[in-house]
Amino acid sequence: MSIFKSFKAVRPVADKVKEVACRPYDVLNANEARDEAAGKSHSFYHVIKPEIDFGDDVDVYGKEIYLKGRENYEALKSAGVMNQDGDDSYYVYELTMNGKTQTGLVGCCAIDDYFDNVIKKHELTRPDKEEDRKNHVRVGKINAEPVFFSYPHVDGIDNLVSRVKQSNKPEYDFTADDGVRHVLWRVEAKSEIEAIEAMFDQSVPSIYVADGHHRTAAGALVGKEFRDADNGSATNGKRYNYFMAVLFPDNQLQIIDYNRVVKDLNGMSPSEFLDRLGSSFSIESMSSQYRPERLHHIGMYMGGEWYKLVANDNTYDDNDPVGVLDVTILSKQVLEPMLNIVDLRRDKRIDFVGGIRGLGELEKRVNSGEMAVAFAMYPVTMQQLIDISDADLIMPPKVTWFEPKLRSGLFVHELD
Repeated sequence: MSIFKSFKAVRPVADKVKEVACRPYDVLNANEARDEAAGKSHSFYHVIKPEIDFGDDVDVYGKEIYLKGRENYEALKSAGVMNQDGDDSYYVYELTMNGKTQTGLVGCCAIDDYFDNVIKKHELTRPDKEEDRKNHVRVGKINAEPVFFSYPHVDGIDNLVSRVKQSNKPEYDFTADDGVRHVLWRVEAKSEIEAIEAMFDQSVPSIYVADGHHRTAAGALVGKEFRDADNGSATNGKRYNYFMAVLFPDNQLQIIDYNRVVKDLNGMSPSEFLDRLGSSFSIESMSSQYRPERLHHIGMYMGGEWYKLVANDNTYDDNDPVGVLDVTILSKQVLEPMLNIVDLRRDKRIDFVGGIRGLGELEKRVNSGEMAVAFAMYPVTMQQLIDISDADLIMPPKVTWFEPKLRSGLFVHELD
């Protein structure tokens, strides 16, 4: 069963929370973060993307970057902008986007649950990105950003969370610039803390990584480094045995599409490419934008036109939880054999566009001449993610996109 612990979060004071809170590190580049942090000296971007405090020529993986992040975090505490709660607590975190609300619990998962596969993964990590996140944890000695996990919903947990929301005044309630509303309640009653911990221990056999595989790996691996250096144990009460996460019940989450754009047609003309596609798909020319409405339907934009591709039955296996995914069909039938794109994590000829940007972003990338073709994908489901994770299988890269994103800077877990 799952270990999920309360902790003493370091949090912004209420009147500074909107200035401090920011988007997560991996959804924007340094220039975008610098623009968003302009005029906000207390923005948490200075902690999670400290390269914004340097020139464009700085090595973003240099040690001075990580030291600056630690310095900026300590400055927020020294200025009284962020303070640590006096007692262990859980936190109820509600996000509302476009009228849809999801509510999670903020706490700490055990690093040993990561190594023992209680925490289920569905993606491989990139070594460079993993090392970057590990360095932030090593030098900062904090989990600066939570990871985004899911678990099979439990009525008892749902009911307790509802009672907390109904019976308590929120610590924060604000709407970010992107229109997402963020509300946070603190759970500090001993009886409620014990009940939450017990329900995860007794009723949640597995936890699933939804978003944040690199942060998950960094939190667990660096925690173990700290424990080994301390000759510590899993039961000594030290904070390095845990890393911060927000856990959402699976029935509240929805995965949106994660689309693909490709720079060239590997020497083929558009008509030749269409002819080859015909061996694996039925192809229909569309009069307007096409967003796939069901599994095994793929939208394609090329040469100013939209097409609907419907995969032939012989291109997938319904009994293979990975092989049945449309991203797998696209890779095996198009990207690899036709376009010679084999390593999606490293090939520079392919890029990935979150569905939150809309189909217009795909048209823009192709119409500009930057890309030759775009593919609009039907999103995977939470059940598919769980089935693949339970089978200890790995999805292709860049398959799941969750919205809304967790705001960074609302809570920090200190490891020392």
